[in-house]
Amino acid sequence: MKHVFTFETLLQTPVCMMTGEQLAFLVTNLPLLNKQANKASSDEGAAKPRRLVYGIKGIADTFGCSIPTANRIKKSGVIDDAITQVGRKIVVDADLALELAANAKKQGKEVAS
Repeated sequence: MKHVFTFETLLQTPVCMMTGEQLAFLVTNLPLLNKQANKASSDEGAAKPRRLVYGIKGIADTFGCSIPTANRIKKSGVIDDAITQVGRKIVVDADLALELAANAKKQGKEVAS
């Protein structure tokens, strides 16, 4: 008796519930699955991954300034939308921070005092 199964049903089935035939089919067709996944991910668009920097030192490296100046930039509030802070942990989306600083400069706001 020959069973017919699709990739979708096999991918939804836990490995411990698969028969040997199903597992062998899935393993032998892995290169095909990888090609389909790569094609699907490239079709979604080339979304750039966020470049994250950490701490005041990360802000200083991003803006190419000293640590006291990075502190002033952070305290100015210009890049607040790019900063996530929980307690003492600071995570900054570097690209968004640079974009926000550039927009503030265009509007005539002072980024660091």
